[in-house]
Amino acid sequence: MKHIVLSLMVVLALPGCATLFPKAGPTALTGPAAPDPAVETTPSAGTTALGAQAVRAEVLDTTSAAEKAAALAAPAASGERELGRVVVALGPPAEQGLWLRTALVTAPVQGRVVTASGQSLTLELRPGTGGALLSLAAFQALGLSLTGLPEVSVFGP
Repeated sequence: MKHIVLSLMVVLALPGCATLFPKAGPTALTGPAAPDPAVETTPSAGTTALGAQAVRAEVLDTTSAAEKAAALAAPAASGERELGRVVVALGPPAEQGLWLRTALVTAPVQGRVVTASGQSLTLELRPGTGGALLSLAAFQALGLSLTGLPEVSVFGP
């Protein structure tokens, strides 16, 4: 009977040894029970695409209203032809002015874009590769949504 009681005490005492003498080596597959105190759990302050200080599009666009109005009112140039239709995305806001970067031209030239609604804008056509990019000022002058991907007809010499 003494052997049974002694064996039972040893079996019940063994799990307690793990807390007194922790095993060195890899942790269990489930990971540690408590979070690592060195890990930051609060989100960082700068969570927007432009950092902590988001900036409105109107602030980034330095093209004057008069320049936009003149570009909208400019008549079609004589001898221009349709170069093609492209889907445009918003170009880098840091590049100021009225421009379209497209693979339809190989050198910078003056041209024009026309939206599906008939809005026409005179601007600089710049050579590019891949998808077409339209300047922030051109998007705003044409009244296009900054998050949209509108299709425009491109005219040039």
